[in-house]
Amino acid sequence: MRKLVQIAFLGLALGLSATAQAEMKIAVVNYQMALVESDAAKSYAKKSEARFGAQVDELKKLEDEGKRLQAKFARDGAAMSESEKKALQLELQRTAQDFEYKSKQLQSEKAQSDRIEIDTLRPKLDKAIQSVVKAGGYDLVLERGAVIFASPQTDITTKVIQTLNQGG
Repeated sequence: MRKLVQIAFLGLALGLSATAQAEMKIAVVNYQMALVESDAAKSYAKKSEARFGAQVDELKKLEDEGKRLQAKFARDGAAMSESEKKALQLELQRTAQDFEYKSKQLQSEKAQSDRIEIDTLRPKLDKAIQSVVKAGGYDLVLERGAVIFASPQTDITTKVIQTLNQGG
């Protein structure tokens, strides 16, 4: 008898749960995509490319110089004197160290700039999501990455991007 009551209670709970879920309006949003695909993020990417372009070009030159030195060593190393080999190895080592230092410096500066931009965009994105949620009457919004399956009709990412681009 006790088992029967438990089963009946479980069935009732599941039935109520299904009814509650049927009445809930659920959506998913790809937060990262909304952030990256916004006009503000695209504009930032162009500004960032211009801002860090000279440093990237310098890194490419250092990389090319390192490759040139390696090729020279591979090609002419056998014919070089020990002092020439050491000088070339030292130059190659300095080039590699310079590349590594400048690469880390660029990565650090770019990461800091990206964090600042994300910190600026995040409240605007949150506001856009809230606006879409309110306009659509959604009860629950989940991050797209946390959901195994969601029908395309439940995805509000495009609406969020449009709202964000309109300044709302």
